[in-house]
Amino acid sequence: MPFNKPHIEFVRLSMEEGFAPPPGYPDDIQQKILAADIDEVAKTGSRTRLLRFAPGAYTKAPFVHDHWEEVYLVSGDLTVGNDAQGNGGENFKAPTYACRPPGAVHGPFKSETGCVLYEIHYYDESRKA
Repeated sequence: MPFNKPHIEFVRLSMEEGFAPPPGYPDDIQQKILAADIDEVAKTGSRTRLLRFAPGAYTKAPFVHDHWEEVYLVSGDLTVGNDAQGNGGENFKAPTYACRPPGAVHGPFKSETGCVLYEIHYYDESRKA
C-alpha cells in the first residue's frame, strides 16, 4: 500500500499554534502533526511531526514502537537516557540525528534549555508477510 499523505506545497508554519501533548506525554512536551496517514493498528503509513520540549521537560520511561523513527534535533539540547526524576543521561546539542528501527528501546528524554525535533515515523510495508 503506498503512502497516502497529502500533497503540501510550502506553507508557513506557526510555531505558536497547533501544538498539543501527544497521548501519554507530559503537558510540557508537545507535537505538531505536519502530515500523516499512519494507522498504528493496521501498521501502515507514516507521520511527520515537530516535537518540542519546554525547558526542563522530561519523560520518565523508555519508549519502544513497531515503526521506524527518524529524528533530527533542529534546535536546543536533548538528553537521552535520564532516569524517572530527569537526572543523568547523555546530552546532545543541535544539529544531531537518530534513525531507529522497529523494536529499538530508546529514551527517556529531557531537555535542559528546550528543543525542537523534526520526526518521521513510518511502517516498512515491503516487509509485511
